[in-house]
Amino acid sequence: MIFYEAEEVVELYIPKIDDLWFKEKMLSDEATMSYNHAWGGTIPFPKERWEKWYNRWVLNHENKRFYRYVKENETFLGEAAYHFEDERQIYIADVIIYAPYRGKGYGMQALLQLCEAAKSNGVCELYDDIAIDNPSVKLFIKCGFVVELRTNEYVLVKKELI
Repeated sequence: MIFYEAEEVVELYIPKIDDLWFKEKMLSDEATMSYNHAWGGTIPFPKERWEKWYNRWVLNHENKRFYRYVKENETFLGEAAYHFEDERQIYIADVIIYAPYRGKGYGMQALLQLCEAAKSNGVCELYDDIAIDNPSVKLFIKCGFVVELRTNEYVLVKKELI
């Protein structure tokens, strides 16, 4: 996979509740969600779920969740987020770039900005579970993550932020 440098720096943008049409569009897109095949592929996100989700992830995040759209000018390109996982006591990163915008450097920009945001919010380490056949493992490694654990199903990567 060849990464091209995006001409402009992307912005991590706090979406408004009415902007969640884009999240619904991404989660229902088979090409965008192909990385999620091991966990079910596309994910329904109907409008009746938006308010509850928005309240938890954006308004009342309790410093355990961070959610932004990846945006260039007025175009939504994807999403960047992290959340605290109580079971393992770690912060899990999540970057999804909408399929038509992949391979242009947006994922790298978003992941690096997400790491900076997490660091600014006092997070010391970020992790991600990535399906074993997902090429984004290379992106995480390029952004300073290291492989913490590899199984037959997934790769756990980690980056120390401080």
